[in-house]
Amino acid sequence: MAGTRRQSGPAKRRRWPRRVLLALLVVLLILVGYGTGLYFWADSRLRTMDAFTEFEGRPTAGKGTDWLLVGSDSRADLTPEQRKELHVGNDQGLNTDTIMILHYGDSGPYLISVPRDSYVPIPGHGTNKINAAYALGGAELLTQTVEQATGLRLDHYAEINFLGLVDVVDSLGGVTLCVPDGGLHDEKSGADFDAGCQHMGGVQALQYARARYSDPQGDLGRVKRQQQLVDAIAGKALSPAVLVPPWKLIPFLGTSLDALTVDPDTGIGALATMGRKVSGLSGTTTVPVASEPYVAGVGDVVEWNRSEAEELFAALRADTAIPTFDAN
Repeated sequence: MAGTRRQSGPAKRRRWPRRVLLALLVVLLILVGYGTGLYFWADSRLRTMDAFTEFEGRPTAGKGTDWLLVGSDSRADLTPEQRKELHVGNDQGLNTDTIMILHYGDSGPYLISVPRDSYVPIPGHGTNKINAAYALGGAELLTQTVEQATGLRLDHYAEINFLGLVDVVDSLGGVTLCVPDGGLHDEKSGADFDAGCQHMGGVQALQYARARYSDPQGDLGRVKRQQQLVDAIAGKALSPAVLVPPWKLIPFLGTSLDALTVDPDTGIGALATMGRKVSGLSGTTTVPVASEPYVAGVGDVVEWNRSEAEELFAALRADTAIPTFDAN
């Protein structure tokens, strides 16, 4: 007896159970809500300050985007114990320990260090070290000084102080920095590191980035270590280990936002873009230096190689690849 053959027909489309679709929808809504809530929470914590001023002869906007990134040496919020631990002394003056320009657009991103002892005109105050501009007139005079010296019109400003830097590094669980041959031992900054790659907490990272008296390259050597620290912080901050778990991301964001001060037109979106760009730099360099003379009444200063510096700034204004110069 022949068996009964089942008739073949069009394959039925497999349908997901309603509860699975509902679960996926709930998860999607949670993620959207989490992201939206995180954005508004972060935006509400941003601290701002006036950082730009209009002045006669202010450079016109170039191509791409330019940030001024500043590390101030403010000790105002430090206790005597913290000043001792951080080896920052009791100086009540307010200068800029770190000055960097971040550029990105069709070209870049590039991070350009401006030596703090750069000898440049400060509007209304003659010629002095560039880091004195902040002490003389705050962020607005510093940005005006940088714009006039470079011919760049800056778009954004971000500032962090000693304690803020320490807190940010500690919120990441520390960073790995590679100390060059010969090590780094500087009594004034507290740096005491043998050569080789090593894990550093916030205090150690600050000591490493600030040391200059025992460095044969002085301030220019410190500039290179500051670039190294910025790269290490950005790389770890944008790693999945920090970005994915909320219990890692939220404390890091909170600490970073508490440590930063930005201009009023800089929001969370711009900061997020800046962070991504710093973590994927196409190159880092320092404004080319011609000499480091002593100027009476000012001290040891850094004089730029004007022709090479102008070539660098022209490339940034045009958003083209920056030139390569001999190492300073």
